[in-house]
Amino acid sequence: MEEYRLKMMIGNTEVQVEWEENESVKALAELVEEEPLTISMSMYGGFEQVGSLGKSLPRNDEQTATQACDIVLYSGDQIVVFYGSNSWAYTRLGHITDKTVAEMTELLGNGDVTITLSAE
Repeated sequence: MEEYRLKMMIGNTEVQVEWEENESVKALAELVEEEPLTISMSMYGGFEQVGSLGKSLPRNDEQTATQACDIVLYSGDQIVVFYGSNSWAYTRLGHITDKTVAEMTELLGNGDVTITLSAE
């Protein structure tokens, strides 16, 4: 499969993401091909931020244990970015590679944020 060129910003901070090679990421890349998508995220459970994509993507949910820096698709239409860990049925989208757990907690653990996804 091809490598998807997606850029992610959390607020005003660009993060480096190693994206999965799956149909969900392909559909996400196509969704932001024409224009960036800004998603209002909400804190949930003290370990994640969740936001609606406004559209359903293909999904292949598997029971999985997540950790800080993981990005997953939940229920086909919500993106979740973790600064803690959880176990649930998700479709993996990617993993942030340039932030520590402490940096992710600083970015995501102090109230609601926005993320912006765009074509790179």
